[in-house]
Amino acid sequence: MDRTGVRAWIDDYERAWRAPGTEPLAALFTADASYLPAPYREPVVGLRDICEMWEAEREGPDEEFQMTSEIVAVDGDVAVARLEVRYGNGEQFRDLWIMTFTGDGRCTAFEEWPYSPPT
Repeated sequence: MDRTGVRAWIDDYERAWRAPGTEPLAALFTADASYLPAPYREPVVGLRDICEMWEAEREGPDEEFQMTSEIVAVDGDVAVARLEVRYGNGEQFRDLWIMTFTGDGRCTAFEEWPYSPPT
């Protein structure tokens, strides 16, 4: 994986979040992928369970948000990115994503480290 591939994957992830349904996730994640939504949480394992989590976590494909990202590092099949997400309801997060990719560009392990401002 290289920076161009990681950039494309992050862009596709954002497009999938904005799209109805979960069909685009099959192009992003392997069938046996693990998705860790936050430190100290249990990972969600398997594409079907990732799809269920995806639908439960978002308001819908028309959810208002802005997302910016910066690729921090790419080393072989592992990449790290820093993201900032601002939702229309005022919520905001800074995230670190750690992604492990297969040779076909799909993610087999995804870790999200979300941080929100103190309340």
